[in-house]
Amino acid sequence: MTRRTAAIAPTLCGWLAVAVLASGAAPRFLSDDPLAREPDTQDASGVSEWEIDLTIDLATNLFSNPGDSARDVRAKNVNTIDEVPDSSWFTNRILVRPIALEELTRGPLTSEGPAPGSWTVVSPKLAGFSPGFTMLDARGVRWFVSFDAAGHPEAATGAIAVANKIFWALGYWQVENYLVTIRPEQLEIAEDAEMTPPSGKKRPMRMSDLDPVFYHAHKSDDGSYRGIAAKALSGKVIGGFKYDGTRPDDPNDIVPHEHRRELRALKVFGAWANLVDMKADNTLDTKVEENGKIVVRHYLQDVGSTFGTGAKGPHDYDEGWESLYQGDKLAKRLVTVGIYTQPWETVDYDYEENDAIGRFEGKEFDPTTWRPRVPNGAFLRARPDDDFWAARRVMAFSDEMIRAIVKTGGYTDPEAEKHLSNVLIQRRDKIGRAFLLPINPLVNFALSDSLTFENAAVAAGVADEAEAGYSATWFSFDNDTGATTPIGETQATVEPQLPIPAGLSDRPGDFVKVQVAAAQSTNEAWRKPVDVYFRRMDTGWKLVGLERLP
Repeated sequence: MTRRTAAIAPTLCGWLAVAVLASGAAPRFLSDDPLAREPDTQDASGVSEWEIDLTIDLATNLFSNPGDSARDVRAKNVNTIDEVPDSSWFTNRILVRPIALEELTRGPLTSEGPAPGSWTVVSPKLAGFSPGFTMLDARGVRWFVSFDAAGHPEAATGAIAVANKIFWALGYWQVENYLVTIRPEQLEIAEDAEMTPPSGKKRPMRMSDLDPVFYHAHKSDDGSYRGIAAKALSGKVIGGFKYDGTRPDDPNDIVPHEHRRELRALKVFGAWANLVDMKADNTLDTKVEENGKIVVRHYLQDVGSTFGTGAKGPHDYDEGWESLYQGDKLAKRLVTVGIYTQPWETVDYDYEENDAIGRFEGKEFDPTTWRPRVPNGAFLRARPDDDFWAARRVMAFSDEMIRAIVKTGGYTDPEAEKHLSNVLIQRRDKIGRAFLLPINPLVNFALSDSLTFENAAVAAGVADEAEAGYSATWFSFDNDTGATTPIGETQATVEPQLPIPAGLSDRPGDFVKVQVAAAQSTNEAWRKPVDVYFRRMDTGWKLVGLERLP
């Protein structure tokens, strides 16, 4: 019996509780710790399609604080070494493993896009603000096509193409989005295609029904239209997910969404890319078959409202600076009769004249005060350890990686491409300084002939190793009772490496606990130790536990 089985089987949970009470102890670490993957153990074929009311969802998140009322709750889906396992929500990529530029610039893409030949429009676009339609390519594959808004060439399509790769690299399930060029004459209408005009009476779709689509889309000088073709997802689409609570009919959805670290991390990732539109309507769940059973896969579907533009053109001046409603700021404006000002009212968007980029800057950007249009339960419950986890992934994008990803946006103006890359680099560095410093930043612990580790803040270039200085206190650890026994004296070093103390057991199955701090640092937070646990295996010591914040 494993912890995961117990988590989703109430009867077994009760049995375990009785057994634990009878014995008076339970092991802290199990044989499969730390988990590399969060398993979907139950068949989810009974999950039904649902629709999330956008108005209710918006009002709930703007004017209340949905989800668990408790504050300062550690993320509940992290494993014993404080990492997020792979799952139907998230896949570890950047930072965890090397990613070649070729892989990075393809991201989720698995082909070259819609098959050339005749493209058949099967329905009008039913969601979102950008003009578009649904079509089948020459092989019968379904695609959802959207275009740049008239007067804003390359804006929406470029943002989607670039953000698609960024959020894939960060670990989120992403739709395959391809840049395409379309001419109206290459399209035909499916015989069974229907639409509902403003009159409300459904009728067969006609070619003339595409006229408003192309009227609102940006037309190139050669008469073509640049678009994004999003490949239909495999499996059955069953609606989106909320950023709080769980999906009640999904037996594998047992962690409240506000306590999932990968959703909390969107506070940092969203700030970096200026993903201002984080709502349930931009998510998508599908039922897919994995290992012989049906499970629900969770997509961060729409990441197009990023950087300085969206489906209808440049972001408003206050987007990324304020949510749609913030009572404290509204009250100050009322009391001061409008004299109270915010940075967005004076910030210099030195490249906003370029329609492809819009209002996106890094000089005044403050990741600690960044806000999406509408906050959500996960965003509001992010703790310093969640922010730290996210910031390490942002800092893992090198300048070369960022410039390579931005190039996939297909911007015809080299200055636009350069500006977007430079701002992303500038915002990345600010995120490192904002979220790697307020917490003990020691990572990558290993134990063999000595204890080694790294300082994430130093590695990211936002702190000086000379100002750190480290200490370690060793204990033998009883995995059954949690009891600790000191081993030797506290050690001190200026390097991130410490010798093994005399008296450390090397018997397979034994555990050791080490408390490691940047004890000589002037940063008070760094002097609070990280608790690290190793288990002795036949082949050496294995890291099984890490607690950065209780």
